[in-house]
Amino acid sequence: MLERIAIISDIHGNIPALNAVLKDIGEKHIQRIICLGDLVGKGPDSDLVIDIIKNECEIVVKGNWDDFITKETEFETLKWHQNRLNNDHFHYLESLPFSFDFYMSGKFIRLYHASPHSVYTRIQPWDSIEKRLSMFDDTEHTGFNKISPDVVGYGDVHQAFIQHFQGKTLFNAGSVGNPLDLTQASYTILEGDYQSNKESSMAIQFVRVPYDIELAIQLAKNKEMPDLQPYIKELTTAKYRGIKD
Repeated sequence: MLERIAIISDIHGNIPALNAVLKDIGEKHIQRIICLGDLVGKGPDSDLVIDIIKNECEIVVKGNWDDFITKETEFETLKWHQNRLNNDHFHYLESLPFSFDFYMSGKFIRLYHASPHSVYTRIQPWDSIEKRLSMFDDTEHTGFNKISPDVVGYGDVHQAFIQHFQGKTLFNAGSVGNPLDLTQASYTILEGDYQSNKESSMAIQFVRVPYDIELAIQLAKNKEMPDLQPYIKELTTAKYRGIKD
């Protein structure tokens, strides 16, 4: 029986974007949601995002922000985001798994945040073929199950794409709350026979959802969030704050 799974990632404390995506998922009658991490930071409402994701998502893997926000820091901006969270939030983030494996329509699929090497190892769609093929590596973080995935999905780079090479498929779910390709929230739908190792039809679909960017900015202003201007730039232009105009 064909089933659709919504893959969301990189919400980054942006409630208007998350609400818009969840509304779209609901209107499509998709029951199963998997989140690829980075619930927190950048935007003002990390606490609310965690509470929603805990209730809405069946599986959540750990992102780099989810990791380092739980650690001591000297950076004032990160301290501000930490102060939005309580102990339950910290414990939840610390408990998140690194990756999630499953079969769909005979394909072995692996989902994680950034790469199989670390939540901090970033692989871009334009990186060398060797780097992109390393996304299919089996590592200590993925559990050494000795099965190379047919399909890998990840987040981290905030750009939705799909690439095929050497019989493998690599896709990025894009970002819900901080997209850096289009100024619309992004998520991905996998359609196939979930948890079946028998070959059958399977599809990967990319979805873009407009949301109220001005509201997202106003919420950050209301809470006097630090690094406000870089945040506004990213939401309104879909350009990374580290890139000069």
